[in-house]
Amino acid sequence: MTYDQWEATVPATLKSDALWRVQAFRLASYLAAVASLDADGIAEAPWLVKSAGQLSSAAESIPANVAEGYARLSPKDRIRYYEYALGSADETKSRYLTLSRRLDPSLVDARLASLSSITRLVLKMIRSGRLMDPPSAPLPPSPDPAAPPPPPQS
Repeated sequence: MTYDQWEATVPATLKSDALWRVQAFRLASYLAAVASLDADGIAEAPWLVKSAGQLSSAAESIPANVAEGYARLSPKDRIRYYEYALGSADETKSRYLTLSRRLDPSLVDARLASLSSITRLVLKMIRSGRLMDPPSAPLPPSPDPAAPPPPPQS
């Protein structure tokens, strides 16, 4: 299934949502859909059912975490979920590598290329989030309420 074929099946309601403007979400959602199809083909071999499920779960976690992060108001929370998405993308790469003997090499190359694009996009989102919320300087210690007040400044 191509990206365009998949996108034609996406409900219009989702396409009108603000989340749909996030390219990483769209690409990761497509990847999750095709990874599920890849997993279905692999799962025909009974000894690979668990591996197929792990591939599908890892791929489905990427858009889920991008969506979760996008909905967060706190930059730190947003970045945390984007980092989870990054980890899931790496796990999905590993699953494709492990299962590559069972899949067409050109299909594996296409999936890994998609995952590399998703990784670049998510890393950019993380960097942008960190620029918006730089680490703050440590707060000064709280004054001791039992201590006498400081002398007046002259």
